[in-house]
Amino acid sequence: MKHKMNRTTGFVMGALVVFGLTFSPVPTIAQQTAGQQPDPLESLPVKDREIVVAFQERVKDYTKMREAIELKMPKLAKESTPEQIQAHKTELEKRVREARAGAKRGELFTPGIAAFIRKTIKSEYKGRELVELREAVLEADTKGVPLRVNYTYPESKELVEMPPTLLLKLPQLPKQVRYRFVGRNMLLVDRENGLIVDYMLNALP
Repeated sequence: MKHKMNRTTGFVMGALVVFGLTFSPVPTIAQQTAGQQPDPLESLPVKDREIVVAFQERVKDYTKMREAIELKMPKLAKESTPEQIQAHKTELEKRVREARAGAKRGELFTPGIAAFIRKTIKSEYKGRELVELREAVLEADTKGVPLRVNYTYPESKELVEMPPTLLLKLPQLPKQVRYRFVGRNMLLVDRENGLIVDYMLNALP
């Protein structure tokens, strides 16, 4: 990932690299006072920010629905057996699938957020970095994973994690949901029950 920098900035960063130090932007005074990290949304154009926020709200609506369903189920005891845990997972998956019986592709990954994600990946990965990302994704054992909303991500298939640097640029997700690559496509997968919440095609250039 390459960024333009002026001579002074380039010299300072080069010195930091020589001495084995890492460089990160200095938070504003207000952020330092509040003890918070800079909000990645603040650097986005207004239109992109609105698209990202709307997407995050759609994902939150899914997680709220899923949490409400799970609250109505018998709670697992601390000493639950693996069989009981699996039964709980299967029942949760069944109930969530029934609640989303009419769900279709693109309800969360709308054209706007899909275009934003494609643009983000394309701008962050170029040259050798893009080649390495493609190799890691395309060589993973994900053949046979269904590109179907409300279907289950097979437990026998590899889970392709997002590179940390890319995760920092993508819209942040609640802990219940994860991005997954399947070939060049990107899925939203429920981390607890393995349900494919939505997917978008050709996320990876």
